[in-house]
Amino acid sequence: MNTETRTHTIAPDITVYEISGRLSLSNTLISVENAIRGLIEGGARKMVIDLAKLNSIDSAGIGTLVSCSGHMEHAGGKFRVAGAHGTVVKVFAMVHMERILPLDADLQSAVESLRN
Repeated sequence: MNTETRTHTIAPDITVYEISGRLSLSNTLISVENAIRGLIEGGARKMVIDLAKLNSIDSAGIGTLVSCSGHMEHAGGKFRVAGAHGTVVKVFAMVHMERILPLDADLQSAVESLRN
């Protein structure tokens, strides 16, 4: 399954970056990281990575999310990961992802956290 992404904004200032398919070691992973970093460098300061349509993730994919979160923190913004389910949430539990990144059950919960 291919990785697909989509970006949109929730007014007034929350950037949502949706990832579907797989997030694993590949050239696509580099593109995803570059796109997220580009949004941050372009001024995004509140971002949700929506994984509701993501079916699998490996350690490289986790590393990318952690790296992008660090980039956002350095820029003075807020970064949340939402919608992980199935295999993805199991992988997150194995690596204790909740200790590293803010995780939300769904996009709406993430948006509410960023608005507060």
